[in-house]
Amino acid sequence: MPQQETAQVPGKNSIHAETKDRDASFIMTGHHCHGCNELYYVHSGACRFLIEDSFYDLTAGDMILIPPRVLHYTRYVFGACTRTVILFRREDVTEDLLHCTPQAERLLTETVLLRVPLDGTAQVNGWVRQLTAEDKNQDPFTAPLRRCCLQGLLLQCCRVCDPAPGTPGDIRTGDKQILKAARYISEHYMNPITTGDVARAVSFSPNYLSRRFRAAAGIGLHEYIVFVRLHHAAQELLSTTDSITAIALRCGFSDSNYFKDSFKKKYGVTPRSYRKISLSGNNI
Repeated sequence: MPQQETAQVPGKNSIHAETKDRDASFIMTGHHCHGCNELYYVHSGACRFLIEDSFYDLTAGDMILIPPRVLHYTRYVFGACTRTVILFRREDVTEDLLHCTPQAERLLTETVLLRVPLDGTAQVNGWVRQLTAEDKNQDPFTAPLRRCCLQGLLLQCCRVCDPAPGTPGDIRTGDKQILKAARYISEHYMNPITTGDVARAVSFSPNYLSRRFRAAAGIGLHEYIVFVRLHHAAQELLSTTDSITAIALRCGFSDSNYFKDSFKKKYGVTPRSYRKISLSGNNI
């Protein structure tokens, strides 16, 4: 039976880092986003990300930085993979780093794929190991040491890493159609689209597209449409004062009760509670 992967979200002014081995048996519970920044580094093997409506295939030495509130999902479709995940917040990054490194601001606000060159691997791995080891400590020195390690890692990345193309050119033709389907959903989620509409947009039958979409992205086509709608609804709950019904309709849900049930299933709380808890500064 597939195992499920979860991520620990850091509390205020804290940093979380973990290194783990993954393979195809690890299945994430669903597309998700964090209220913090994520740095994902591949030590060995390979994996695939679906971030918003783009694919990113990562191999050893690749690193991807994902800003807060960006919908993403990880698949280990290529076999074994050893990766480190680092979760941190903007306030964990010093202003000195931002001032001395123009690229640093981009690392915090955009989805950026970086490739660590061979002659920079030892330095990057050293900072990653230190940060992961410090994650296990809890004493008066822990918080400042974690921040120091994070600054060192980000500075080293800005010094030696090369930007990599966002979407690899060697993705198989079938996967390109899956990417096209994901983009169609991203552009039309607010409309009453069905799996049949998406299938017609990429010239596949609904059943074939659903199978291919699940194999490539790790989620069913209908479930992905709902996830995208919920993601945008969650953002609107925090950025507007509109009623829950108005937001549900604007995000493609024709039934507000179905929206509320789906939202609670994904986020664990009702839309009203999500808005209240998030705006009060607490973690979901």
